[in-house]
Amino acid sequence: MGLLDSIDLNKLPKHVAIIMDGNGRWAKERGEDRVYGHHEGVVSVREIVNASAEIGIKYLTLYAFSAENWNRPKEEVDALMELLVNTIRKETDELDKNNVRLSIIGDFASLPLICQKELNEAMDLTAKNTGLNLILALSYSSRREIADAARKIALDVVAGKLQPGDINENSFKNYLYTSAFPDPELMIRTSGEYRISNYLLYQLAYAELYFTNKHWPDFRKNDLIDALLNYQQRERRFGKTSEQIQKNTPQHV
Repeated sequence: MGLLDSIDLNKLPKHVAIIMDGNGRWAKERGEDRVYGHHEGVVSVREIVNASAEIGIKYLTLYAFSAENWNRPKEEVDALMELLVNTIRKETDELDKNNVRLSIIGDFASLPLICQKELNEAMDLTAKNTGLNLILALSYSSRREIADAARKIALDVVAGKLQPGDINENSFKNYLYTSAFPDPELMIRTSGEYRISNYLLYQLAYAELYFTNKHWPDFRKNDLIDALLNYQQRERRFGKTSEQIQKNTPQHV
């Protein structure tokens, strides 16, 4: 029996979010520049997207470029934007062939126009696909997302479209970038860092967190399966006791 066969397909997280960390460190350990690591990281992206679709994950969000990443050296940022354009050009047809739908969250307008063009074309081409929802977080800041949501709510209250008494957790979610997606149940971070780094702060409230020392370019299908198996061993209580959870869990004969 292979590692994949050990996964309980009835207990899969619907939404997995990943912080793809360690490209630069992986490259430096090999005497290469950071950009080389980013190029190799694309190989992992391709494998994890394909594996997620194969396993039956419905939503996969990848932290591809944070709002803070604009502060990196210009040559690295330029190389990352060029890599993004080239990757989207190469991979869009394959995404469409595999019934993957592409979406973007973040400050889309801050991306170079050529990136916006390629991403818009890719999203248009894959818009009707019904398999894996691949969500790229680009120029993304969770604090900015929450502030943007608060501002939009304030504007709707002033315009009379929303009453203050109508603001609650459910209505607030409708103003987030991720309003069309369920919250992640599992968040994976590679490269041995134990931080969330301004990533989906509101949405990860009840997510299981999984950290691995592997750098992103070394993260492969079996590593994803390990994370899923670890997730399936955890008890998700949402404030309840173990006894309550076990009492309400159907017994399979």
